[in-house]
Amino acid sequence: MAPRIAIVGAGFGGLCLAIRLRRAGIGSFTVFEKAAGLGGTWRDNTYPGAGCDIPSHLYSYSFERYGSWTRRYPEQSEILAYLEHCADKYDVRRNIRFNTEVVRASFDGARWHLGTAGGDSETFDAVVMAVGQLNRPRLPDIPGMSGFRGTSFHSARWNHDHDLTGRRVAVIGSGSSAAQLIPRVAERAGHLTVFQRTPNWVIPKPDAAFGPAARLALRLVPGLQWAYRGWLFRYVENTLYPALAGGWSAAVLERRARAHLRAQVADPELRAKLTPGYPPGCKRVVIDSAFYPALTRPDVDVVTERIVRIVPEGVETTGGTHEADTIVYATGFRTTEFLAPIEVTGRDGRALAGQWNGGAHAYLGISVPHFPNLFLLYGPNTNLGHNSIVFMIECQVRHIMACLRALPRHGPLEVRPEAMAAWTRQLDRAMERMVWVNGCQSWYKTPEGRVTNNWPGPAALYRRLTARPPLPAYRRA
Repeated sequence: MAPRIAIVGAGFGGLCLAIRLRRAGIGSFTVFEKAAGLGGTWRDNTYPGAGCDIPSHLYSYSFERYGSWTRRYPEQSEILAYLEHCADKYDVRRNIRFNTEVVRASFDGARWHLGTAGGDSETFDAVVMAVGQLNRPRLPDIPGMSGFRGTSFHSARWNHDHDLTGRRVAVIGSGSSAAQLIPRVAERAGHLTVFQRTPNWVIPKPDAAFGPAARLALRLVPGLQWAYRGWLFRYVENTLYPALAGGWSAAVLERRARAHLRAQVADPELRAKLTPGYPPGCKRVVIDSAFYPALTRPDVDVVTERIVRIVPEGVETTGGTHEADTIVYATGFRTTEFLAPIEVTGRDGRALAGQWNGGAHAYLGISVPHFPNLFLLYGPNTNLGHNSIVFMIECQVRHIMACLRALPRHGPLEVRPEAMAAWTRQLDRAMERMVWVNGCQSWYKTPEGRVTNNWPGPAALYRRLTARPPLPAYRRA
Protein backbone atom coordinates (compact mmCIF):
# COMPACT_ATOMS: atom_id res chain seq x y z
CA MET A 1 0.00 0.00 0.00
CA ALA A 2 1.38 3.42 -1.01
CA PRO A 3 2.29 5.68 1.91
CA ARG A 4 0.23 8.79 2.59
CA ILE A 5 2.48 11.79 2.00
CA ALA A 6 1.98 15.40 3.07
CA ILE A 7 3.83 18.15 1.19
CA VAL A 8 3.83 21.54 2.88
CA GLY A 9 4.24 24.33 0.32
CA ALA A 10 3.41 24.66 -3.38
CA GLY A 11 6.45 26.52 -4.65
CA PHE A 12 9.23 25.10 -6.84
CA GLY A 13 10.07 22.37 -4.30
CA GLY A 14 6.58 21.18 -3.42
CA LEU A 15 5.47 21.14 -7.05
CA CYS A 16 8.59 19.25 -8.13
CA LEU A 17 7.94 16.45 -5.64
CA ALA A 18 4.22 16.38 -6.47
CA ILE A 19 5.00 16.03 -10.16
CA ARG A 20 7.54 13.27 -9.55
CA LEU A 21 5.05 11.37 -7.40
CA ARG A 22 2.36 11.71 -10.06
CA ARG A 23 4.75 10.51 -12.78
CA ALA A 24 5.65 7.51 -10.59
CA GLY A 25 1.97 6.58 -10.35
CA ILE A 26 1.68 7.63 -6.69
CA GLY A 27 -1.43 9.66 -6.03
CA SER A 28 -1.63 9.32 -2.23
CA PHE A 29 -0.23 12.77 -1.50
CA THR A 30 -1.66 16.10 -0.40
CA VAL A 31 -0.02 19.49 -0.89
CA PHE A 32 -0.88 22.04 1.80
CA GLU A 33 -0.56 25.63 0.63
CA LYS A 34 -1.26 28.50 3.02
CA ALA A 35 -2.01 31.00 0.22
CA ALA A 36 -4.71 31.11 -2.42
CA GLY A 37 -2.33 30.28 -5.26
CA LEU A 38 0.80 28.29 -6.02
CA GLY A 39 4.27 29.62 -6.74
CA GLY A 40 5.74 30.42 -3.33
CA THR A 41 8.16 33.33 -3.48
CA TRP A 42 7.26 33.92 -7.14
CA ARG A 43 3.64 34.39 -6.15
CA ASP A 44 4.47 36.70 -3.25
CA ASN A 45 7.08 38.98 -4.78
CA THR A 46 5.24 41.16 -7.26
CA TYR A 47 7.17 44.39 -6.70
CA PRO A 48 8.07 46.41 -9.83
CA GLY A 49 11.01 44.81 -11.61
CA ALA A 50 10.83 41.48 -9.74
CA GLY A 51 12.76 38.76 -11.52
CA CYS A 52 15.47 36.13 -11.27
CA ASP A 53 19.25 36.48 -11.52
CA ILE A 54 19.66 32.91 -12.84
CA PRO A 55 19.08 32.33 -16.59
CA SER A 56 15.59 31.07 -17.35
CA HIS A 57 16.63 27.86 -19.12
CA LEU A 58 18.60 26.87 -16.01
CA TYR A 59 15.98 28.12 -13.56
CA SER A 60 13.48 25.47 -14.62
CA TYR A 61 12.87 21.75 -14.17
CA SER A 62 15.09 19.43 -16.21
CA PHE A 63 12.05 17.29 -17.05
CA GLU A 64 10.00 20.26 -18.27
CA ARG A 65 12.14 22.27 -20.63
CA TYR A 66 10.26 25.32 -21.76
CA GLY A 67 10.54 27.04 -25.11
CA SER A 68 8.43 30.07 -24.26
CA TRP A 69 10.90 32.10 -22.17
CA THR A 70 11.08 35.61 -23.65
CA ARG A 71 14.28 36.76 -21.90
CA ARG A 72 17.56 35.29 -20.75
CA TYR A 73 16.69 36.32 -17.17
CA PRO A 74 13.01 35.65 -16.44
CA GLU A 75 10.69 38.13 -14.79
CA GLN A 76 8.38 37.17 -11.94
CA SER A 77 5.28 36.86 -14.11
CA GLU A 78 7.01 34.45 -16.50
CA ILE A 79 8.29 32.25 -13.68
CA LEU A 80 4.85 32.09 -12.10
CA ALA A 81 3.29 31.28 -15.48
CA TYR A 82 5.84 28.45 -15.89
CA LEU A 83 4.90 26.95 -12.52
CA GLU A 84 1.19 27.23 -13.37
CA HIS A 85 1.92 25.49 -16.66
CA CYS A 86 3.75 22.65 -14.88
CA ALA A 87 0.98 22.17 -12.31
CA ASP A 88 -1.62 21.88 -15.08
CA LYS A 89 0.42 19.74 -17.45
CA TYR A 90 1.19 17.15 -14.78
CA ASP A 91 -2.26 17.34 -13.18
CA VAL A 92 -1.15 18.05 -9.61
CA ARG A 93 -3.40 21.02 -8.92
CA ARG A 94 -6.17 18.67 -7.74
CA ASN A 95 -3.86 17.51 -4.93
CA ILE A 96 -3.28 21.04 -3.59
CA ARG A 97 -5.33 22.39 -0.70
CA PHE A 98 -5.11 26.13 -1.00
CA ASN A 99 -5.72 28.52 1.91
CA THR A 100 -4.66 25.76 4.32
CA GLU A 101 -1.79 26.66 6.61
CA VAL A 102 0.01 23.91 8.52
CA VAL A 103 0.92 25.11 12.02
CA ARG A 104 1.87 21.83 13.78
CA ALA A 105 3.46 18.51 12.88
CA SER A 106 4.01 15.79 15.49
CA PHE A 107 5.28 12.21 15.25
CA ASP A 108 3.55 9.58 17.43
CA GLY A 109 6.12 6.81 16.93
CA ALA A 110 4.61 5.53 13.71
CA ARG A 111 2.91 8.36 11.82
CA TRP A 112 2.79 12.13 11.53
CA HIS A 113 -0.15 14.27 12.66
CA LEU A 114 -0.54 17.61 10.92
CA GLY A 115 -2.62 20.42 12.41
CA THR A 116 -3.83 23.40 10.41
CA ALA A 117 -4.62 26.99 11.35
CA GLY A 118 -8.29 26.15 10.80
CA GLY A 119 -8.21 23.52 13.54
CA ASP A 120 -8.21 20.43 11.30
CA SER A 121 -5.91 17.46 11.88
CA GLU A 122 -4.78 14.68 9.51
CA THR A 123 -2.42 11.73 9.72
CA PHE A 124 0.33 10.86 7.22
CA ASP A 125 3.12 8.34 6.88
CA ALA A 126 5.64 10.93 5.72
CA VAL A 127 5.89 14.71 5.67
CA VAL A 128 7.95 16.80 3.27
CA MET A 129 8.47 20.42 4.27
CA ALA A 130 8.80 22.53 1.12
CA VAL A 131 8.32 25.97 2.66
CA GLY A 132 11.63 27.31 1.34
CA GLN A 133 14.02 29.90 2.75
CA LEU A 134 12.50 33.07 1.29
CA ASN A 135 8.90 33.01 2.46
CA ARG A 136 8.75 35.10 5.67
CA PRO A 137 9.48 38.82 5.17
CA ARG A 138 11.84 40.36 7.71
CA LEU A 139 10.95 43.83 8.91
CA PRO A 140 13.75 45.79 10.58
CA ASP A 141 13.66 46.60 14.26
CA ILE A 142 13.56 50.40 13.97
CA PRO A 143 11.89 52.49 16.68
CA GLY A 144 8.82 54.46 15.62
CA MET A 145 7.71 52.34 12.67
CA SER A 146 4.12 52.18 13.84
CA GLY A 147 3.91 55.98 14.13
CA PHE A 148 4.68 56.73 10.48
CA ARG A 149 1.89 58.90 9.00
CA GLY A 150 2.31 57.70 5.43
CA THR A 151 2.05 54.32 3.74
CA SER A 152 4.62 51.59 4.39
CA PHE A 153 5.00 47.97 3.29
CA HIS A 154 7.58 45.24 2.71
CA SER A 155 8.77 44.64 -0.85
CA ALA A 156 7.42 41.08 -0.70
CA ARG A 157 3.96 42.40 0.21
CA TRP A 158 3.80 45.15 -2.38
CA ASN A 159 0.82 47.50 -2.10
CA HIS A 160 -0.33 47.81 -5.71
CA ASP A 161 -3.23 50.07 -4.68
CA HIS A 162 -0.77 52.73 -3.57
CA ASP A 163 0.24 54.95 -6.50
CA LEU A 164 3.84 56.14 -6.20
CA THR A 165 3.52 58.82 -8.87
CA GLY A 166 4.98 62.09 -7.61
CA ARG A 167 5.49 60.84 -4.06
CA ARG A 168 8.49 61.13 -1.76
CA VAL A 169 9.53 57.51 -1.39
CA ALA A 170 12.05 55.98 1.00
CA VAL A 171 13.49 52.55 0.24
CA ILE A 172 15.25 50.94 3.20
CA GLY A 173 17.67 48.31 1.91
CA SER A 174 19.92 47.92 -1.12
CA GLY A 175 20.14 44.17 -1.80
CA SER A 176 18.89 42.18 -4.77
CA SER A 177 15.20 43.04 -4.39
CA ALA A 178 15.98 46.72 -3.82
CA ALA A 179 18.25 46.80 -6.87
CA GLN A 180 15.39 45.50 -9.01
CA LEU A 181 12.65 47.78 -7.71
CA ILE A 182 14.62 51.03 -7.27
CA PRO A 183 14.91 51.83 -11.02
CA ARG A 184 11.16 51.32 -11.50
CA VAL A 185 10.26 53.36 -8.41
CA ALA A 186 12.64 56.17 -9.40
CA GLU A 187 10.81 56.56 -12.73
CA ARG A 188 7.51 57.24 -10.94
CA ALA A 189 8.36 58.90 -7.66
CA GLY A 190 8.75 62.63 -7.23
CA HIS A 191 11.81 61.95 -5.09
CA LEU A 192 13.45 58.74 -3.93
CA THR A 193 15.75 58.27 -0.95
CA VAL A 194 17.64 55.00 -0.70
CA PHE A 195 18.89 54.05 2.76
CA GLN A 196 21.90 51.80 2.43
CA ARG A 197 23.50 50.05 5.39
CA THR A 198 26.08 48.02 3.44
CA PRO A 199 26.82 48.34 -0.29
CA ASN A 200 26.69 45.31 -2.57
CA TRP A 201 28.98 44.23 -5.34
CA VAL A 202 27.12 44.66 -8.62
CA ILE A 203 27.92 43.20 -12.04
CA PRO A 204 26.14 43.90 -15.32
CA LYS A 205 23.13 41.87 -16.38
CA PRO A 206 23.28 40.73 -20.01
CA ASP A 207 19.51 40.37 -20.22
CA ALA A 208 19.00 39.61 -23.90
CA ALA A 209 15.51 39.03 -25.26
CA PHE A 210 14.73 35.82 -27.13
CA GLY A 211 13.12 36.73 -30.43
CA PRO A 212 10.51 34.58 -32.19
CA ALA A 213 13.17 32.72 -34.22
CA ALA A 214 15.25 31.89 -31.14
CA ARG A 215 12.21 30.71 -29.19
CA LEU A 216 11.08 28.56 -32.12
CA ALA A 217 14.53 27.00 -32.45
CA LEU A 218 14.77 26.30 -28.72
CA ARG A 219 11.37 24.66 -28.85
CA LEU A 220 11.76 22.61 -32.04
CA VAL A 221 15.43 21.86 -32.72
CA PRO A 222 16.24 18.52 -31.05
CA GLY A 223 18.74 18.88 -28.23
CA LEU A 224 19.28 22.64 -28.63
CA GLN A 225 17.63 23.66 -25.38
CA TRP A 226 19.35 20.84 -23.48
CA ALA A 227 22.73 21.87 -24.91
CA TYR A 228 22.13 25.51 -23.98
CA ARG A 229 21.12 24.54 -20.44
CA GLY A 230 24.22 22.36 -20.14
CA TRP A 231 26.45 25.20 -21.29
CA LEU A 232 24.91 27.55 -18.72
CA PHE A 233 25.41 24.97 -15.96
CA ARG A 234 29.07 24.40 -16.83
CA TYR A 235 29.74 28.13 -17.12
CA VAL A 236 28.47 29.02 -13.64
CA GLU A 237 30.09 25.95 -12.10
CA ASN A 238 33.50 26.68 -13.63
CA THR A 239 33.61 30.46 -13.37
CA LEU A 240 31.31 31.69 -10.59
CA TYR A 241 31.79 28.93 -8.02
CA PRO A 242 35.61 29.36 -7.83
CA ALA A 243 35.06 33.04 -6.94
CA LEU A 244 33.11 31.97 -3.84
CA ALA A 245 35.75 29.43 -2.83
CA GLY A 246 38.77 31.74 -3.06
CA GLY A 247 39.70 30.42 -6.49
CA TRP A 248 41.07 31.94 -9.67
CA SER A 249 37.93 33.87 -10.63
CA ALA A 250 37.61 35.88 -7.38
CA ALA A 251 39.90 38.62 -8.69
CA VAL A 252 38.17 38.55 -12.08
CA LEU A 253 34.76 39.03 -10.46
CA GLU A 254 36.01 41.96 -8.38
CA ARG A 255 37.61 43.66 -11.40
CA ARG A 256 34.40 43.26 -13.37
CA ALA A 257 32.31 44.74 -10.53
CA ARG A 258 34.67 47.68 -10.05
CA ALA A 259 34.72 48.40 -13.78
CA HIS A 260 30.92 48.31 -13.86
CA LEU A 261 30.77 50.79 -10.99
CA ARG A 262 33.28 53.16 -12.65
CA ALA A 263 31.45 52.99 -15.97
CA GLN A 264 28.03 53.80 -14.52
CA VAL A 265 28.77 56.15 -11.60
CA ALA A 266 30.88 59.22 -12.44
CA ASP A 267 30.54 61.01 -9.10
CA PRO A 268 33.49 59.92 -6.90
CA GLU A 269 31.59 60.60 -3.67
CA LEU A 270 28.66 58.40 -4.69
CA ARG A 271 31.05 55.79 -6.04
CA ALA A 272 32.76 55.63 -2.66
CA LYS A 273 29.41 55.07 -0.95
CA LEU A 274 28.68 52.19 -3.32
CA THR A 275 32.05 50.43 -2.97
CA PRO A 276 31.91 47.44 -0.58
CA GLY A 277 34.61 46.80 1.99
CA TYR A 278 34.40 43.01 1.78
CA PRO A 279 35.25 40.47 -0.94
CA PRO A 280 32.72 39.76 -3.72
CA GLY A 281 30.39 36.89 -2.87
CA CYS A 282 30.51 37.42 0.91
CA LYS A 283 26.99 38.80 0.43
CA ARG A 284 24.98 37.82 -2.63
CA VAL A 285 26.32 39.58 -5.73
CA VAL A 286 23.71 41.78 -7.41
CA ILE A 287 23.35 41.23 -11.16
CA ASP A 288 21.76 44.36 -12.59
CA SER A 289 22.49 47.01 -15.22
CA ALA A 290 19.81 49.56 -14.25
CA PHE A 291 20.53 49.92 -10.52
CA TYR A 292 23.53 52.27 -10.64
CA PRO A 293 22.04 54.61 -13.29
CA ALA A 294 18.93 54.98 -11.10
CA LEU A 295 21.08 56.04 -8.14
CA THR A 296 22.73 58.79 -10.21
CA ARG A 297 19.45 60.53 -11.01
CA PRO A 298 19.10 64.08 -9.63
CA ASP A 299 15.86 63.10 -7.85
CA VAL A 300 17.48 60.15 -6.04
CA ASP A 301 19.58 60.36 -2.87
CA VAL A 302 21.69 57.58 -1.35
CA VAL A 303 21.90 57.89 2.43
CA THR A 304 24.43 55.83 4.38
CA GLU A 305 24.03 57.38 7.85
CA ARG A 306 22.62 55.05 10.48
CA ILE A 307 18.84 55.14 10.82
CA VAL A 308 17.88 56.28 14.32
CA ARG A 309 14.10 56.02 14.12
CA ILE A 310 11.06 56.32 11.92
CA VAL A 311 9.23 59.56 12.61
CA PRO A 312 5.71 60.49 11.48
CA GLU A 313 7.05 62.56 8.59
CA GLY A 314 9.80 60.20 7.40
CA VAL A 315 13.12 58.63 8.38
CA GLU A 316 15.51 60.13 10.92
CA THR A 317 19.19 59.27 10.63
CA THR A 318 22.26 60.47 12.50
CA GLY A 319 22.53 63.11 9.79
CA GLY A 320 18.98 64.48 10.06
CA THR A 321 15.41 63.77 9.00
CA HIS A 322 14.49 62.72 5.46
CA GLU A 323 10.87 63.42 4.61
CA ALA A 324 8.83 60.66 3.01
CA ASP A 325 5.18 59.79 2.50
CA THR A 326 5.93 56.19 1.50
CA ILE A 327 8.40 53.71 2.99
CA VAL A 328 9.33 50.46 1.25
CA TYR A 329 11.16 47.95 3.44
CA ALA A 330 13.41 45.97 1.07
CA THR A 331 14.93 44.18 4.03
CA GLY A 332 14.82 40.56 2.95
CA PHE A 333 13.51 37.49 4.73
CA ARG A 334 13.87 35.56 7.96
CA THR A 335 16.03 33.02 6.21
CA THR A 336 17.75 31.20 9.07
CA GLU A 337 14.51 30.34 10.92
CA PHE A 338 13.85 27.20 8.90
CA LEU A 339 10.25 25.87 9.04
CA ALA A 340 9.17 28.58 11.53
CA PRO A 341 6.54 29.23 12.72
CA ILE A 342 5.45 25.57 12.29
CA GLU A 343 5.81 23.62 15.55
CA VAL A 344 7.53 20.33 14.70
CA THR A 345 7.78 17.57 17.31
CA GLY A 346 9.64 14.37 16.57
CA ARG A 347 10.39 11.09 18.31
CA ASP A 348 10.10 11.10 22.11
CA GLY A 349 8.54 14.56 22.09
CA ARG A 350 11.68 16.28 20.82
CA ALA A 351 11.05 19.82 19.51
CA LEU A 352 12.83 20.68 16.27
CA ALA A 353 13.18 24.32 17.32
CA GLY A 354 15.12 23.20 20.38
CA GLN A 355 17.34 20.84 18.41
CA TRP A 356 18.12 23.68 16.01
CA ASN A 357 18.79 26.21 18.76
CA GLY A 358 22.40 26.68 17.62
CA GLY A 359 21.47 26.87 13.94
CA ALA A 360 19.54 24.60 11.58
CA HIS A 361 21.29 21.47 10.29
CA ALA A 362 20.18 18.41 8.36
CA TYR A 363 21.77 15.46 6.59
CA LEU A 364 22.15 16.51 2.92
CA GLY A 365 19.92 19.41 3.96
CA ILE A 366 17.08 16.86 3.82
CA SER A 367 16.78 14.70 6.96
CA VAL A 368 17.11 15.34 10.70
CA PRO A 369 17.94 12.78 13.45
CA HIS A 370 15.01 12.06 15.81
CA PHE A 371 12.50 13.08 13.13
CA PRO A 372 11.63 9.92 11.18
CA ASN A 373 9.97 10.22 7.76
CA LEU A 374 10.36 14.01 7.84
CA PHE A 375 12.12 15.41 4.79
CA LEU A 376 13.08 18.95 3.81
CA LEU A 377 13.27 20.62 0.42
CA TYR A 378 15.55 23.67 0.14
CA GLY A 379 16.63 22.96 3.69
CA PRO A 380 19.76 23.98 5.60
CA ASN A 381 22.94 24.42 3.56
CA THR A 382 21.32 23.82 0.18
CA ASN A 383 21.08 27.39 -1.11
CA LEU A 384 23.48 28.39 -3.89
CA GLY A 385 25.33 31.61 -4.53
CA HIS A 386 26.24 30.74 -8.10
CA ASN A 387 23.84 28.24 -9.67
CA SER A 388 20.15 27.30 -9.85
CA ILE A 389 18.32 26.22 -6.71
CA VAL A 390 15.92 24.31 -8.97
CA PHE A 391 18.80 21.95 -9.78
CA MET A 392 19.37 21.40 -6.04
CA ILE A 393 15.66 20.78 -5.46
CA GLU A 394 15.60 18.08 -8.14
CA CYS A 395 18.57 16.37 -6.45
CA GLN A 396 16.71 16.44 -3.13
CA VAL A 397 13.51 15.11 -4.68
CA ARG A 398 15.43 12.17 -6.17
CA HIS A 399 16.77 11.29 -2.71
CA ILE A 400 13.36 11.66 -1.04
CA MET A 401 11.67 9.52 -3.70
CA ALA A 402 14.16 6.72 -2.98
CA CYS A 403 13.34 6.96 0.73
CA LEU A 404 9.58 6.98 0.11
CA ARG A 405 9.82 3.85 -2.05
CA ALA A 406 11.51 2.07 0.86
CA LEU A 407 8.85 2.90 3.45
CA PRO A 408 6.48 -0.02 2.80
CA ARG A 409 9.38 -2.45 3.36
CA HIS A 410 11.31 -0.72 6.14
CA GLY A 411 8.78 1.38 8.02
CA PRO A 412 9.70 4.83 9.40
CA LEU A 413 13.22 5.87 8.42
CA GLU A 414 15.43 8.09 10.52
CA VAL A 415 18.86 9.35 9.54
CA ARG A 416 21.60 7.74 11.61
CA PRO A 417 23.36 10.05 14.13
CA GLU A 418 26.75 8.91 12.82
CA ALA A 419 25.72 9.83 9.26
CA MET A 420 24.62 13.24 10.50
CA ALA A 421 27.88 13.74 12.40
CA ALA A 422 29.97 12.79 9.36
CA TRP A 423 27.94 15.14 7.20
CA THR A 424 28.44 18.01 9.64
CA ARG A 425 32.21 17.46 9.68
CA GLN A 426 32.27 17.43 5.89
CA LEU A 427 30.28 20.67 5.72
CA ASP A 428 32.46 22.39 8.30
CA ARG A 429 35.66 21.50 6.43
CA ALA A 430 34.24 22.69 3.11
CA MET A 431 32.88 25.89 4.66
CA GLU A 432 36.31 26.99 5.87
CA ARG A 433 37.39 28.02 2.37
CA MET A 434 34.19 29.86 1.43
CA VAL A 435 34.04 33.64 1.19
CA TRP A 436 30.82 33.83 3.29
CA VAL A 437 32.50 32.70 6.50
CA ASN A 438 34.44 35.86 7.34
CA GLY A 439 34.21 39.50 6.47
CA CYS A 440 30.51 40.36 6.39
CA GLN A 441 27.08 39.59 7.80
CA SER A 442 24.56 38.24 5.32
CA TRP A 443 21.25 36.43 5.14
CA TYR A 444 23.25 33.21 4.83
CA LYS A 445 24.24 33.42 8.51
CA THR A 446 22.66 33.27 11.93
CA PRO A 447 23.27 36.29 14.19
CA GLU A 448 25.99 34.19 15.86
CA GLY A 449 27.81 33.83 12.54
CA ARG A 450 27.01 30.22 11.56
CA VAL A 451 26.36 29.75 7.84
CA THR A 452 23.14 27.74 7.79
CA ASN A 453 21.85 28.48 4.30
CA ASN A 454 24.52 27.97 1.64
CA TRP A 455 26.01 24.85 0.12
CA PRO A 456 29.82 25.14 0.17
CA GLY A 457 30.56 22.98 -2.86
CA PRO A 458 29.87 22.78 -6.58
CA ALA A 459 26.31 21.87 -7.48
CA ALA A 460 27.62 18.85 -9.37
CA LEU A 461 29.09 17.46 -6.13
CA TYR A 462 25.72 17.76 -4.41
CA ARG A 463 24.15 15.82 -7.27
CA ARG A 464 26.65 12.99 -6.79
CA LEU A 465 26.11 12.88 -3.03
CA THR A 466 22.31 12.82 -3.23
CA ALA A 467 22.38 10.21 -6.01
CA ARG A 468 23.91 7.59 -3.68
CA PRO A 469 21.56 4.88 -2.37
CA PRO A 470 20.06 6.53 0.72
CA LEU A 471 19.30 3.57 2.98
CA PRO A 472 22.83 3.07 4.42
CA ALA A 473 22.48 6.53 6.02
CA TYR A 474 19.12 5.67 7.63
CA ARG A 475 17.86 3.31 10.30
CA ARG A 476 14.43 2.04 11.09
CA ALA A 477 12.88 4.30 13.73
